[in-house]
Amino acid sequence: MKIPCVSSSSASRVQIMQGLLDQHTVGGNGKALGMVVAMADYFAGRVRSVIQRYTIERHWTSLNEETGGMNDVLYQLYTITKDQRHLVLAHLFDKPCFLGLLAVQADSLSGFHANTHIPVVVGGQMRYEVTGDPLYKEIATFFMDIVNSSHSYATGGTSVSEFWSNPKHLAETLTTETEESCTTYNMLKVSRHLFRWTKEIAYADYYERALINGVLSIQRGRDPGVMIYMLPQGPGRSKAVSYHGWGTQYNSFWCCYGTGIESFSKLGDSIYFEQKGEKPGLYIIQYIASTFNWRTAGLTVTQQVKPLSSSDQYLQVLLSIAAAKTNGQYATLNVRIPSWTSVNGAKATLNDKDLQLTSPGNFLTISKQWDSGDHLLLQFPINLRTEAIKDDRPQVASLNAILFGPFLLAGLTTGDWGAKTGGAAVAVSDWITPVPASYDSQLVTLTQESGGKTMLLSTVNDTSLAMLERPEGAGGTDAAVRATFRVAPPPPQQQLGTSAKQRRRAGDVAVGRLTVTAATIEPFGLPGTAVSNGLAVVRAGNSSNTLFNVVPGLDGKPGSVSLELGSKPGCFLVAGAGAKVHVGCRTRGAAAAGFEQAASFVQAEPLRRYHPISFFAGGVRRSFLLEPLFTLRDEFYTIYFNLEA
Repeated sequence: MKIPCVSSSSASRVQIMQGLLDQHTVGGNGKALGMVVAMADYFAGRVRSVIQRYTIERHWTSLNEETGGMNDVLYQLYTITKDQRHLVLAHLFDKPCFLGLLAVQADSLSGFHANTHIPVVVGGQMRYEVTGDPLYKEIATFFMDIVNSSHSYATGGTSVSEFWSNPKHLAETLTTETEESCTTYNMLKVSRHLFRWTKEIAYADYYERALINGVLSIQRGRDPGVMIYMLPQGPGRSKAVSYHGWGTQYNSFWCCYGTGIESFSKLGDSIYFEQKGEKPGLYIIQYIASTFNWRTAGLTVTQQVKPLSSSDQYLQVLLSIAAAKTNGQYATLNVRIPSWTSVNGAKATLNDKDLQLTSPGNFLTISKQWDSGDHLLLQFPINLRTEAIKDDRPQVASLNAILFGPFLLAGLTTGDWGAKTGGAAVAVSDWITPVPASYDSQLVTLTQESGGKTMLLSTVNDTSLAMLERPEGAGGTDAAVRATFRVAPPPPQQQLGTSAKQRRRAGDVAVGRLTVTAATIEPFGLPGTAVSNGLAVVRAGNSSNTLFNVVPGLDGKPGSVSLELGSKPGCFLVAGAGAKVHVGCRTRGAAAAGFEQAASFVQAEPLRRYHPISFFAGGVRRSFLLEPLFTLRDEFYTIYFNLEA
């Protein structure tokens, strides 16, 4: 009888067993070990009963369900108990119809449920560590190679609707239900084991990519316990708009909550790797501010990382050493030189003396007698680059992700993904430019009170303006993006057609937050556009039709402002009935008071600000604001762009 190799469903029993085992190995809790042994005995009885009553084929069929890393936890248990029954049971969860394909190095992942099978590979890695069988090391190595080369998104994640698709055909999978969070958690395990065995930089680079983009992206900002099941990869998608959406702190218990919570508790578990011996060595593979008590060497290593920004495109790391012994300790530090950096501009100094750097994708190795006060300074250029989607069909060769070092950049857009590069010979840095740091101080949200509600001046459909009610918890939403504007002096060429009064230097008049008179109003999420005097959102240009005079509010209230049309002195942007916004000209008489109130806005703190790592990218129909994917919450975004010359 031929047994189909498929899978579905989910189970959390392995997570429970792993947690109990950790209670014993980390916390010394003997009762927890007894519970794991009892659970293993129970499952052994179930498996034995199925095999005796039906056949072993029936047991293999049961592994088509999502059994998790049962083999992994059982191999770990065997290392503690040395009970052969636990070893045999672990073998029985090594799924042969899947691992066998990998053993003959066949890329047959298509159609398999990803998170049913990645844990099986992790268990196979534990089998290699426990039994020394080299086949399982080869299986894991091949598996990692084919996932990375054929089935991975730019985030480092994998799977669509929980399954693997055809190799190198990822363009057809760009939807909402992509990259199940559990798969990233388990792929990090695979890469961690492989790095421990081989010390190959590629696995450390992968770990960094998946940690930053695949793990940090699944939590809603700093809201603890608010996580997602899937990480959307399609154009114009939102983490909040999917089958599961955001979970809740206390009422969600998907499989991805178990792995998600664990992932955020393990952010520091793969920064330092120790090589014990007479002359101890330390591998530093992640640049995360931290302190490591290196007991074997009698040293304390403190890592400080300078905050990154798009305007200062260098990763700067300071490693400081403190020695327990007065005469120091001989040891070797191996520091990762990331593959995403470049030799040009890279620098390393030890106690302020230059070191010879190797090429990116290698380790800088320093062996010496370390003393307190020793310090190693690293400087790595962070470059912008595009990365083609894993798809070998010529018709989708133009689909690329944009990365800044290890950070995947997402464009704020509801679906437009056409980016204009200027041609293959044009450097990426020519069509993607950093957001100037000064721009953040030019941001503002303009509000009015109406009927007991706070109304926000906002863009609608990227083309027009309206007054929209402020939603609860507006931070991290598209509503915040639409209600934030950059009010800035016009470019010099645009000022030529203005009056002397309009050309008054910024800072001569300060009206609340705004310190300009003649100004352009650029919607936050639509760089390169401006609000016209007709109150439409248009491409920014040299026309005076996009100039406004920012004047003290006509209502006379402190700090309020009114926006006078540059092309029609005496006419203003006015909030009308309901959500309408229109142009109104100043009147006299009884209606004047109502007009003055409707034409006056309170300057509030901007609901949205530029992230320190922010860029503008040129587009075919519009430009894009790019920010790291992990910083986004409910906003709609695109991470793969269709590049056109």
